[in-house]
Amino acid sequence: MGIGGMVGGGIFSVLGLAIAQAGHAAPIAFALGGLIALITGLSYARLGLVFQSNGGSFTYLEKAFHNQNIAAIGGWLLLVGYVGAMSLYAYTFGVYGSAMLGSDGDAAMHHLLETLILLTFMGVNLYGIKSSGNSELLIVTVKVLILFLFAIIGLFFIKPDHILPVVNQGYGGIIMGAALIFVAYEGFELIPNAMNDMESPEKNLKRGIVWSIVITIAIYVLVSIVAVGNLLPDEIIKYKEYALAVAAKPFLGEAGFLLIGLAALFSTASAINATLFGTARLGSAMATEKALPQVFGFRREQNNIPWVSLIMITLATLVFVNLANLTIISSFASSTFLLVFAAINLSAVMLRDKTGGNAWMPLTGLLLSLASWLALMLYLWNSNRESLYWTGMIYLAVVLAELLFSKRRCIFRIN
Repeated sequence: MGIGGMVGGGIFSVLGLAIAQAGHAAPIAFALGGLIALITGLSYARLGLVFQSNGGSFTYLEKAFHNQNIAAIGGWLLLVGYVGAMSLYAYTFGVYGSAMLGSDGDAAMHHLLETLILLTFMGVNLYGIKSSGNSELLIVTVKVLILFLFAIIGLFFIKPDHILPVVNQGYGGIIMGAALIFVAYEGFELIPNAMNDMESPEKNLKRGIVWSIVITIAIYVLVSIVAVGNLLPDEIIKYKEYALAVAAKPFLGEAGFLLIGLAALFSTASAINATLFGTARLGSAMATEKALPQVFGFRREQNNIPWVSLIMITLATLVFVNLANLTIISSFASSTFLLVFAAINLSAVMLRDKTGGNAWMPLTGLLLSLASWLALMLYLWNSNRESLYWTGMIYLAVVLAELLFSKRRCIFRIN
């Protein structure tokens, strides 16, 4: 579940963004993002063992903060973060689908494909059809094997002048790259949500989180080394949105392009399905806790599907992905999960008397998450203010919705 959630589509689309920012040091940027995820994963493991709940992050925020508005805003941010992640998956599906159909650059085809894939899985989830654990394991195994095959073969074709000097765009570029692509590590936080279905959770929860992040870091670092070693800067700029597939051409030819393209389509479709499934249920759970309008909790009597939550979340994703570009989507999703993970690390510090352990590890995760978030905001302010404005407007809407219109509104309160 953890590997499938992380290697779900992010690496296929944000690789070009990471290389554009960090240059030859893109693998270091991915490793830095992985370090933040790993430390945060340890916080999730400690919280998950004590507060066993399908609410996951939302539940931990509720337990840590006595102010319900703060916990609810955190829940809203988590929800819109998943909308951003699904937008990234749908965007990536549209990009790779268009490229494989020979319609690269055709905006209409891109929008059509990203819209169709979201509507398809909304329909699938409305009818209650979901993949079993065995099929999800098969999907994860296939895409991980494809990426490892790409990485191992590609290592023999790396051109030294493409990767040296390692830090060719400054250390600031490494931090910016790590912050911009952090959404690629979103997914491991879903593991504690499956606590009730886990065998020996006291032993396997931490193990599952840590190993899933470590394996994902290895995949990302190897893949980015091969991509940097086989692509020229001009190619990265030209093919930024599907640079990974282009990076396979020098040593695997057209077959490599198609193989990576199919893996991207397979992965993004699977990630959309799984994320939509979980996000709709998060919305329903938040409605039960009065953190969302009650209508989000409506379920079909026949199969208990939270149909209103499914439709509303899909519509929000459709609007976002069809209006925004890759940088806006990636920066918004990365910003949101950096903030959520900072809040989870802060929760682990505040609840350490109940969870056990020391404070320095979650405190380190908190500081690294906030530092990366500030670096991302600085980058957007200097080079892409449109993305910053998008992010700020969505956050403002979330805060106002909670403070003005929720059951716990503290402004215009009705006694």
